[in-house]
Parts: sequence; C-alpha cells; structure tokens
Amino acid sequence: MASIASPDQLEQLNTLLQNSQQTVVFTGAGISTESGIPDFRSPGGLWSKNQPIDFGDFIRSADMRRESWRRKFNMDPTLLQARPNTGHEVIAEWVKAGKVSSVITQNVDGLHQAAGVPDEQVIELHGNTTYAHCLDCGLRHELDTIRQEFMLDESLPLCAKCGGIVKTATISFGQSMPETPMLRAESETHQCDLFIAIGSSLVVYPAAGFPIMAQRNGSTLVILNREATELDPLADLVLNAEIGPTLAQITISTAH
Repeated sequence: MASIASPDQLEQLNTLLQNSQQTVVFTGAGISTESGIPDFRSPGGLWSKNQPIDFGDFIRSADMRRESWRRKFNMDPTLLQARPNTGHEVIAEWVKAGKVSSVITQNVDGLHQAAGVPDEQVIELHGNTTYAHCLDCGLRHELDTIRQEFMLDESLPLCAKCGGIVKTATISFGQSMPETPMLRAESETHQCDLFIAIGSSLVVYPAAGFPIMAQRNGSTLVILNREATELDPLADLVLNAEIGPTLAQITISTAH
C-alpha cells in the first residue's frame, strides 16, 4: 500500500511549487476516497455493482430515470456526510496563497469548494452532484424538494419553469462534455507552467488529455497517485503515495 512520498520527492515538489508562476491542480476520485467517497471505476467500486446508466437511456426511459434517482438518493447519505480531507484543505491553501490559479476536477462532490476554493476557481469537468438542473432550460433545482417528492411515490421531477426533464448536474455516460468548463480547462492548462495531477487514474478521456496538453505545452508535469498511471512516463515527477499525508508535508510562502 502506498504511503507518504520520500523526503527527496517532497523536496522536489516543494521546490517546483515554490518556483512556479502559475500552477494548475487537476484532481480525480483518489483525493475524495480519503473523505470516504467510494471510487466508481476500481474493482469493487460502485460501477462493478451497478452498470452506469447511459444518458440516452435516461432520456428515453422513465424507468431508467427512476433507477438513476434511486441510486442517487441511496448514495446521498455517504456523499452528504463527506467532508474535505487534508488534501482538499492543502490545495485550498495553495489557491489562497496565489500559487494555484485553478483546480480542474473530475469529481462531482463539491469538496474543493467546501474546503474553501472559490467556486469560480473550480472547473468541474463532470459536473456536480450536489444540485440538479433542467436539461432543457438549465434552471437549477435544489435536491431537498426532489428527494421529498421522490421518496413519497417515486414521482420524477420536472422543471417548474418549462416542464423539461430534471437531472443531477453531473455528466453521464453518453452525454456531451460541458463546453464552457472544457474551454476554461484548456485555457488554464495552456497558461500554467506547473501542472499537478492528483488522485486520478488518468484513463478517462477527454479529461485525461489535460496533463498531456500541459506537458506538450512545456509545463512541468507532476503526478501524485497511489497507483502508477499510463501517463507516468510523461511526468517530470511521479509520487505513488497517499495524497493527504503527502500534501500536508508541502509548505509554501505567499504569492510573489
């Protein structure tokens, strides 16, 4: 099992971060498992028990929409009790210190914001599971009302404004990636000189393309993950270690 990174690796990461003019942090599921949120893709993960529901099936079938909401509300007790861990908190400190310009995340749990990263500096590639929205007009819907009505008779939520289908604000299999976050992530990746990928297996595209984009653009690439990734050969520094305990060892000064 991975442990903390070596003193030499920690010194290298600390130096890279200290000397960077603009750092982008990219996070995946591995940072949130330390908050008790189960991984989806790993053996024994959620998708090994329930195949993910395709977006097309969600749209076509009321039964699939009901199943999607059942799974959502079954998972909510775990998600709602999750709190930011040391990894989230350290990244938030880096943002506050002006060392990190943005956090690009594959996660949908909102824990970066809960740790104190301003919402405008979090780029959510796969959406956010803490609220819902209308697929037609985009109106935001809070989950409490949807949950109460669904638990009564499994009635499906419809948009109060236009009557459209309401879905959690996450990106499902078969659903187009959100254009604005993708463009923002691309812009931030091109502008940074240090790109730190944390807790991602780096196998899900197009999101996993951003570390490659950064490296090809001349940025220093750091990968921190418990297990090896396919992109490790591209990286300037690879740390196979626990995320929170490793990041807790990094100390930086305020922005220069």
